[in-house]
Amino acid sequence: MLKSFLFVVLVLVGAFEVRAADSPTPAPAPAPVKVIIAGLVHGHVSGFLHKANLGSVEIVGIYEPNQEVVNRYKERFQLEKVPFGSDLPKMLDEQKPQAIWVFTNTYDHLAAVEAAAPRGIHVIVEKPLAVDKAAADRMAALAGKHKIQLLTNLETTWYSCLGEAHRICVEEQQLGVLTKIVGHFGHPGPDRVQPEFLAWLKDPKLNGGGASSDFGCYGGVITTWLLGNQRPKSVTAVFQTNRPETWTQVDDNATLILEYPQAQGIIQASWDWTFPRKDVQIYGRKGIIRTINPTDYEIQLDRAKRPEEKTAAPLPAPYGSSVEYFAAVIRGEIDPKGSMSSLETNLIAMEIQEAARESAKTGKKVVLP
Repeated sequence: MLKSFLFVVLVLVGAFEVRAADSPTPAPAPAPVKVIIAGLVHGHVSGFLHKANLGSVEIVGIYEPNQEVVNRYKERFQLEKVPFGSDLPKMLDEQKPQAIWVFTNTYDHLAAVEAAAPRGIHVIVEKPLAVDKAAADRMAALAGKHKIQLLTNLETTWYSCLGEAHRICVEEQQLGVLTKIVGHFGHPGPDRVQPEFLAWLKDPKLNGGGASSDFGCYGGVITTWLLGNQRPKSVTAVFQTNRPETWTQVDDNATLILEYPQAQGIIQASWDWTFPRKDVQIYGRKGIIRTINPTDYEIQLDRAKRPEEKTAAPLPAPYGSSVEYFAAVIRGEIDPKGSMSSLETNLIAMEIQEAARESAKTGKKVVLP
């Protein structure tokens, strides 16, 4: 009896060892992407620094010429072990990062690409892509020549409600032909942001405008993305300043009308909204979607029924996180083409912004070539 029992035990142990040997070994986590932060004067850098310890990236250096800002961030985020410098090309040569993430003013995006691209270093910038179309075209030419990724980070890219809207509207075409897209973007004003951030937000040279540039870019990118990277036929815009005592050189309200062959886009950007907002209404011949916040939206497919409120599922990894997504793109795991981050999409958005600026200046509709 004892021999039989021992035989059964040995058989079971052997079977377990065979199954364990046959089980696939988990793939090792990819090495973190080596990143240099270029600039600390954009308020969004705080969000990046909070996420940078997730393992997908390793900060190998920080470029920032403003020593007072450097000292503040060093203390707040305990960055004493990270090399700092005020010469970006030198830092790129010494640290040899795979990418730089740019948190300068918008005007300096071009200089960052001019430093990184010839060295084969990928570039991520905060929205908008550039201060104007000429700078954007120069950046795109450098990215193409040196075969680097040039990506733009917009907060709304990581909204699961927009991912769900894209699935419903574009992939499944549940709304039918899209006829109108209306976007509202902005907040009551950037008066309370960090002083180094505010200093360039209100400078038309460094920001490219006021609310029109700061928040108009969201509408240009989202509309372009939903319409499959179509260019509009024309752009008509009105820029105005409701609070000239605060914003002495830039607009704080902008409305853009984009004309497409079968659709119309309306972008309302403001530093004078009652509350912060980034929401989109998408109209098709068969239904309507209205996003409410980053996760929630309403959909109505029957005029006899009230809109149904839904919560979108979280975007699957790595699509729900800027840091995870961009790291995957840089590792060659994801092709960003056609996404809200892609160069192609953001070049069209810059073309829209340039036309809007001209329309607001002349009071006339601008027809795109």
